[in-house]
Amino acid sequence: MLQTKPNLSRPDETYARLIKAHEGLSEAQSHAMNARLILILMNHIGDHAVIDEALDLARNTAVKA
Repeated sequence: MLQTKPNLSRPDETYARLIKAHEGLSEAQSHAMNARLILILMNHIGDHAVIDEALDLARNTAVKA
């Protein structure tokens, strides 16, 4: 089952580390890095049902500005 409740002990620090990891990359390099990170994390999860649930949630969750 997909964990959707906040689960990061330091969410702001984690977000800042993600942003910093993209510094100096072109847009194409940034997209490629995101793809690699997603595949690494999907491999870590390893459960196809959980991955499918996460993909559905990510695709169908409206981003509010």
